[in-house]
Amino acid sequence: MSLVLNIDTTSEAALANIAENGVVLLEERNEIQNNHAAFLHPALQSLLHKTGKALKDIDAVAVSHGPGSYTGIRVGTAAAKGLCYAAGKPLIVVGQLELLAQDAIANSSLSGALYCPMIDARRMEVFAAVYNSSLKEIMPAAALVLDENSFDVYLKAGKMVFSGSGATKWKQLAKAENALFAETINKGLAFALLSHKKFIDKQFANLAYAAPLYVKPFYPGANAR
Repeated sequence: MSLVLNIDTTSEAALANIAENGVVLLEERNEIQNNHAAFLHPALQSLLHKTGKALKDIDAVAVSHGPGSYTGIRVGTAAAKGLCYAAGKPLIVVGQLELLAQDAIANSSLSGALYCPMIDARRMEVFAAVYNSSLKEIMPAAALVLDENSFDVYLKAGKMVFSGSGATKWKQLAKAENALFAETINKGLAFALLSHKKFIDKQFANLAYAAPLYVKPFYPGANAR
């Protein structure tokens, strides 16, 4: 069994939920990106109060550690590490691209396709990764500048499903018939499923050394958002 507190403040919409064995019991969301810091702690208190849980009842805290908004990544990571330290709970880290891929896979009926989640990184740049249908990483998270030949090596071999905020830009360039596009359906559920699996497999992060996944170097004051 697992009772996990999940935190994601890396993107435009923040979410926090409590999930039991991969099933979301209750979720709080915030759609105002520059307000994630103010949203998070009241949301966590609300979740615990409404579900009748205390922090001591939680088995682990999971956080999406990036890539995405630099400020959002730091907000979520700091909160999750603080809760784990205070309550003596293990920390689980989940990549934002991994979450988007899990959502796309769960809502796809394709066989043998690859999945490429993308996060808009402004202009024609995206953060992207490639996974197979078992969520095995084929291409690790990277910052890419899109052009019409991006992903040719994969698209020539078969179908690829693109999703996430960066996929809109790629859709304007993609010409290959094997390029398919999917909406993100339920990232909160995807998070719950992934954090439960990592809990069962005891994939816990080192609390002292767990670091944000920025993908690109972070320079304070420059393009922080």
